[in-house]
Parts: sequence; C-alpha cells; structure tokens
Amino acid sequence: MFDVIGKRRWFYIFSLLITVPGFLAILLTFLPGARLGLQFSIDYTGGTIWEVHFRDGTPAALDVRQVLSEQGLPDSTVAITTADERQYVLIRTEEIGLRDVPPPSPSASPGASGSPSASVAASPSSAAPSASPSASAVASASAGASASPSAAPALIVPSEGELGDLATALQARFGPIDEVRQEANVGPIVSEEITTQAVILIALGSLGILAWITFRFGDFRMGATALIALIHDVIVVVGLFAILGTLFGLQIDALFVTAMLTIIGFSVHDTIVVFDRVRENRVRHAGETFGAIVNHSILQTLGRSINTSLTVVITLAALLLFGGDAIRTFILALLVGIISGTYSSIFNASALLVDWHRWDDRRREREFAAARAR
Repeated sequence: MFDVIGKRRWFYIFSLLITVPGFLAILLTFLPGARLGLQFSIDYTGGTIWEVHFRDGTPAALDVRQVLSEQGLPDSTVAITTADERQYVLIRTEEIGLRDVPPPSPSASPGASGSPSASVAASPSSAAPSASPSASAVASASAGASASPSAAPALIVPSEGELGDLATALQARFGPIDEVRQEANVGPIVSEEITTQAVILIALGSLGILAWITFRFGDFRMGATALIALIHDVIVVVGLFAILGTLFGLQIDALFVTAMLTIIGFSVHDTIVVFDRVRENRVRHAGETFGAIVNHSILQTLGRSINTSLTVVITLAALLLFGGDAIRTFILALLVGIISGTYSSIFNASALLVDWHRWDDRRREREFAAARAR
C-alpha cells in the first residue's frame, strides 16, 4: 500500500517549488514603474475596445499586433471573435481618442428625417453630386422611414484622429474594413470597480467555503486546511500568470476573475470527498492512528478524483488548442487551476490535516504531563 501521508514532506517541498517563484513574481507587480509581474488588460486599467470585420478575410492576431506596435501601441491585445457566423478582430489598447457620432437633428420631422443610422450613411452621397444609383436608393428609402427614437448611429470606419490613423494602417495591410461592431472607451473608474469586486468575490467565496466545511464536518481544522490548499491553488495560477506576464507580456482580463472563482469551487471539491471518507473511516477503523485513517481515505478516493479531473483536463486542453483567442487566457487559467486543485486536495490538504492533529495531540500530552507534575 502506497504511503501518501508518510511521504508528505516531499509533497510539501514540491508545493514550495511551484508556489514560491510564482509568489515572488506576484510581488514584482507592486514595484513602481517596473512593468513586471501581473499585466492587466484594459478591463482593469482602462483603455479602448475596437472590434472590426475585414472584407477580404480575417487576419492573424499576430499580424494585427505587429501593425499596432508599428503605430506605437505595443501593449495592445488582439483576439479573434465570432458573431452571426462572421469573424471579427477585437482590439484592446490604451485609451485613444474616439470620434463623436452626431445625434439625430431634433428639428427634423419623422417623415423626412429617417433613422439616425440612415442619415449617417446617406450623408456622404448627399455631399457628392454624382452619387451612385444604389446610394440614392438607400437615401430615398431612408427618407420615407419613420424615425426611431432609440436607434443608435451606425459605426462607420473612422478617418481622423488616432483611431483613424490606426484604421488606415490596418486597411493598408489587410484590406478594407466593412463593419465596426463595437467601439468604446473603458474608464479607470469602471476598471477600479471591477478590481474591487474581483477581490471581494474571491474573499467571500473563500470564507464561505471555510464556514461550510467547518459546519459540515464539525471540525475547524478541516475547513482551515481546505482553505490553505485553496490558497495554494490561487498562488499557483496567479503566480504562473505573473511569470508569463513578466516574460511574455500575457495579460489578464475580466474573465480571469470568473476562472479564479471556478477554480476555487473545483479546488475544494476533491478535498471534501477525501474529508468525507475520513469521517466514515474514523468509525470503521477506530483502532488505527489518524494518519493511517487519512491514508486509507486518500487511496480509496484517488481513482475517482483523478478520473474526474482528467475528463475536465482533456476538454480544457482541446479548447486551449483549438478554441478562439478570446477565451484562451480563461481556458489556460482553468486548466492550470484544476490540475493544481486535484494535486493539493490529495497531497496537501489531507497531509496538513494529519500534521495539525499530531500537533494537537502533542500539545495535549504536554499539558497533561505538566498537570500531573503539579
């Protein structure tokens, strides 16, 4: 029989080897002006989101990033998204000036003004005396349409300002842009709120898990060791992203918070399974030491834990390899977190629980010996 608990110090050493470098990389984030450690996307720092469709085909994200670097935006991120069976290029960059889309004229009558989007689209043809028949047909059709108070102005390709320069450079490289799906600035106030909410959500989730396990098993030590294993998994994932951010500029976005909350829930899943078996085996093997009982419990649940995690890991690996760029960071965080969560639940949480019990036993023995000595 494999003695997992007897080799627990080796598992502690391995955990230190994978958490200490990541923890140090996380600390680098707080060095002023160093641009090391965690790299945050505009979801946290503020910036500009621009999503476009190219008429001649979707370019590779790497090629788009190269154009952005040439335009003085090296820290931008690019992802390929899909909507309505069309592929779009989603660009996230530092805040750049956006054009002001004029609102519909309040003095125009409903029968002649048309929708705001139609007026934007028809304005170029009204300015040119030799407009094409198709443009004239669009304009005249719009003129007879009833005005919609809630209609939003159409997003057209910009030609002026910083965004116009970027659009010109992209079109010169990849061909015309025939649709702008979204264009917005994310302010630093909104970003600060997202960061605060992320920290609160993770803290509340961790405290809720601690309270529930303590209540469910009637032992604070089980809740505390499960929380320590959970913190181990959080440090592994966040530390890996800090290392990748330092070396390769990998950024974390708003989906990263979703991934961390999912990891927190999955991390404690196997721990609860082992602890539940420990509670059962303490009755069945009442004469054995607590370490032997925990070791039996781990071996009895080992196959189930590995099989459950392996099915999830295979699915996430497929998504990481063949999924879109927009969710790749999210999938990577989940993949690393679930592997770490399975490891810590089996080899860390239970081992810590055994050491805590042994420490309590030695403390009670010392107190009993001191009481007898008096």
